Amino acid sequence: MIDSPGPTARRKAVPGAADEETRLRQQAIGVKLRHMFDEVVNEPVPDEFIEILRRADARTSNGQGED
Repeated sequence: MIDSPGPTARRKAVPGAADEETRLRQQAIGVKLRHMFDEVVNEPVPDEFIEILRRADARTSNGQGED
């Protein structure tokens, strides 16, 4: 008796279909990552951080930087 594949048997993949699906997934991930990056870049810099940078610049310009 010959066993025939049941309804849950895997079908042969169409050549290139998996590659296309992978490419589309990677493209979607890239779009989301760019969106997240843009959100972070456009966030305002906290005043406390700006003050820290100003003090560091002042120390460097007075020759006190780089211990």
